[in-house]
Amino acid sequence: MQEQETITVQTTLTTDELLEHWQGHRRLTRKAIEAFPEDKLFTHSIGGMRTFGEMANELLVMGAPAAAGIAEPNKWLQFSDMETGELNIEPKTKKDILALWDWATDSINESWKKVTPERLRTTETAYGQYEGTIISHLFYLIDNEIHHRGQGYVYLRSLGIEPPFFWER
Repeated sequence: MQEQETITVQTTLTTDELLEHWQGHRRLTRKAIEAFPEDKLFTHSIGGMRTFGEMANELLVMGAPAAAGIAEPNKWLQFSDMETGELNIEPKTKKDILALWDWATDSINESWKKVTPERLRTTETAYGQYEGTIISHLFYLIDNEIHHRGQGYVYLRSLGIEPPFFWER
């Protein structure tokens, strides 16, 4: 039996690089929302799955509040607790979703100014029920968004619409 060689590589990402990665995914999801016809965003579904409008709303209620929790110890807010000004926090149109999406992007960027590399390694129970490191919570948010965007891509293709290229973030 042949021995396997172990190679150790240490890579460091800055907090700015992590934010850019997350926001790159958010930019791509925004393009997917934009690609949807208004009349299909909250009505089109396949196999009993939620509409892409409902999935986009889920991503909205998670992003900015989670960024606050990632940034500051035990600050896991609910979306309804956030100050969104005049924006409709229960969007029913593509215009409403995109306006909230842009607000959330700014809110995430503002919260992120407080994120330190040390904070990412701490363990905390998000929303009183999900224990893990702060970076694991961030990865969950990104993975969840990719998952739902993939569902949206299937919906777009079923409508005969070419989704945005996944590499154009």
